[in-house]
Amino acid sequence: MVDTKDFIEAPSVEHIAGDVTRVFSPNITVRKVAPRRVHFNCDREAIHGVCKYLRDALNFEQASSVCGVDWVDHLQVVYHLSNYSNGVMVEITVDVPNDDPHIDSVALIWEGADWHERETYELFGIIFDGHPKLERLLTPQNYEFFPFRKSYKLRGQQ
Repeated sequence: MVDTKDFIEAPSVEHIAGDVTRVFSPNITVRKVAPRRVHFNCDREAIHGVCKYLRDALNFEQASSVCGVDWVDHLQVVYHLSNYSNGVMVEITVDVPNDDPHIDSVALIWEGADWHERETYELFGIIFDGHPKLERLLTPQNYEFFPFRKSYKLRGQQ
């Protein structure tokens, strides 16, 4: 008989942090480990492989959110990935340069990431390479601006 306690508790945050860094080092580092949370920094070239590994090997069933951050000197993509069987969430941050805002899409790994990536593209101008339908959701297709970038100026602002 399978002990449900072992199933729910495994893999532990320590196991997740160690396993991912062992497989993807030096392209990923652990920023912080907390109860039911692991925070990683990842190189953008490795994000697709890391996410596929998290889904296939460590049972992360959902991309709960994919969002952008504008740090003025660079952009950042933040992923929150959930494993429902043990209640662990992984946060991965990936720096993306302003002058080359490309990163691999994870929408084919988790279909739920599709709209998150489209919204991040629309608001920040981050291009998700390999996305099945990367286009704007609400603003016109010919709209040239990205309203959540700090460089975006509203009418009348200097």
